[in-house]
Amino acid sequence: MIRDYDALLLLSFGGPEGVDDVIPYLENVLRGRPVPRHRLEEVARHYYLFGGVSPLNDQNRALIAALERDFAAHGLKMPIYWGNRNWRPYLTDTLRQMQADGVKRALALFTTAYSSYSSCRQYREDIALAQAEIGEGAPEVHKLRVFYNHPGFIEPSIENLRAALAQTPDEHSASLVFTAHSIPLAMAKNSNYEAQLHEACRLVADGANRHDWALVYQSRSGSPHQPWLEPDIGEHLRQLKADGVKDVVVMPIGFVSDHMEVMYDLDTEAQQIAAELDLNLIRARTVGTHPKFISMVRELVLERMTENPVRRYLGDRGPSHDFCPGDCCLPENRGQMS
Repeated sequence: MIRDYDALLLLSFGGPEGVDDVIPYLENVLRGRPVPRHRLEEVARHYYLFGGVSPLNDQNRALIAALERDFAAHGLKMPIYWGNRNWRPYLTDTLRQMQADGVKRALALFTTAYSSYSSCRQYREDIALAQAEIGEGAPEVHKLRVFYNHPGFIEPSIENLRAALAQTPDEHSASLVFTAHSIPLAMAKNSNYEAQLHEACRLVADGANRHDWALVYQSRSGSPHQPWLEPDIGEHLRQLKADGVKDVVVMPIGFVSDHMEVMYDLDTEAQQIAAELDLNLIRARTVGTHPKFISMVRELVLERMTENPVRRYLGDRGPSHDFCPGDCCLPENRGQMS
């Protein structure tokens, strides 16, 4: 079914923008979860290292500005709104503004390339909750398909990887490591998260003419007794050192922009581990506002507004669905996908 859409909604995680925001923000993130207070304060210290400011909000502002310029240059007259799950601007407030502006139906870009409960279904639940709170007349919102294998995500990632490899003494002998946010194993079993990550890694590595690589995980949280995706980036760096590696390139393939979990977990914590091990660690950039990534968003928008569109993708898995099945990306306590 081809539909007209009035607006694009950028839907993101949110982040604090000052020291006084940090604890309230983390309380929003952890609401309903039995996380000890000392753990919350430990995470807060990560933000305090950067003045209590997450770079994510400014990165989203830059993304919106780039999209607005691209849309205008290509004659796509579509306003762009921005709402967050955990901090201002909150999603419900944004949907209210969209309603006041006369928006009836919008497309949503989630700031993640992959499918899992926390990166896809939970955002769709957030939208439904906000719509229910607003009531009659709340804008209809449909998400864009995940783009982990779209050329507009893969090609900029290849460019960034090549640039990082070029900074090593010998790019052919440097170890190549991709990282992504870890999630509970039970949650991973209910989604295509791992399979999509492996496909993206393969496509990017092949594009850089590298066929030896590893996918590891970072930013784990939650109970140490609950199994999460492994290995952890720190453990992997120690193993590389034991194997005689001297240079390593780390690409945060699981992230769209260089936000806090890249800046702290990789640029701070992983770099500290590498320094202790006498490893030369080069971190590749994320896609951010790369022109090809910006063009991809416009392409995905037009794809949903065009009859029989060309749905571009790379690799073997094909383009992802536009409308998620009912059992897609269930949380770990709701059973598994069929």
